[in-house]
Amino acid sequence: MLTGTVRETHYVVADWQSAAFATGPADRDRAEAGVAAAYAAVGLDAPERYVWMPSPARGAVAAAVLARRGDAGASVLNEVRTRPWEAERTAACSEQGPEQWPRLWAETGGLLWNQVQALITRVRGAIGGLASDGDPPSARAEGAASVLRGATLDAVLGQHDAPWLALFEALGRLDGPLAGLAEAARSTGWWWPYERLAIMSERPCELHRDEPGRLHRGDGPALAYPDGFALHAWRGMPIPADFVASLTGLTAERISAEENAELRRVMLEIFGYDRYLAETGARPLHRDETGVLWSIDLPGDEPVVMVEVVNSTPEPDGTYRTYYLRVPPSTRTAREGVAWTFGVDEADYRPEKQT
Repeated sequence: MLTGTVRETHYVVADWQSAAFATGPADRDRAEAGVAAAYAAVGLDAPERYVWMPSPARGAVAAAVLARRGDAGASVLNEVRTRPWEAERTAACSEQGPEQWPRLWAETGGLLWNQVQALITRVRGAIGGLASDGDPPSARAEGAASVLRGATLDAVLGQHDAPWLALFEALGRLDGPLAGLAEAARSTGWWWPYERLAIMSERPCELHRDEPGRLHRGDGPALAYPDGFALHAWRGMPIPADFVASLTGLTAERISAEENAELRRVMLEIFGYDRYLAETGARPLHRDETGVLWSIDLPGDEPVVMVEVVNSTPEPDGTYRTYYLRVPPSTRTAREGVAWTFGVDEADYRPEKQT
């Protein structure tokens, strides 16, 4: 179990980041011990059984069935997680005060929150989507989807509780009622607590992200579980499973004809903005010493505006690499676009030396 030693914040955050995005089989013994400790901390007997599922999707289905049958007893989510969690958070907030509390969150859980929350949202949405049986879905399918989405809200998020657990550990508050929850979070994925039974789910077997931390993969699922439950994404954008593979022989005409704006953006990135500009005969909006501003008008979507810049540092072969930087559609000059990429106003962009 976790000890009471308070470590330096950056080590705590790094450890919980690793836990949040960990792949591979759960440590079942350690996870079950953590769950038992979480029950004991609030005066409950440990579950009589632990039922392991290969993904949170299968876990949600099992939870939905148990909720209807009731033979595992009532859900004890409020007792095991919600109430002790809220009590610790309230105490920590009061202890730190209104000025210190936001700063501590920003230095700990806040560093993980957006990426982890985006993953949770995608998983929940995909689980609800498993019930769809048509387009548009039937009333029965809509009802089943609602039940599955509800089941995901009854789960303890395991490894995906990492942002808050990073904060609590940095404050030295993982020795008490949250110790068991933290132990389980380091060892498993989502789980569902009932009076006599706990449904446990495995962690992903694959997780692929880009540099900003978004789900991203072009040759397979970006997130996959052992039972085949998977999410496909490009730069965080949901895409059909076979979408990238279907883009062999992609043309500018096909991109222009694509009605789905999000998929069209993926196609543009794969095809290459420079190639699309050349093949569609686009003309620059503005040109100055910083670069060239281009705009691609897309039906049913905001224009894609980019600034073309040339790296001032030569490549090993003596050539100079050209980059296309996406900028806001409201950009009117190349300098304004380049300044925006550095986070400054156009008037303040006066580099002494380009690198």
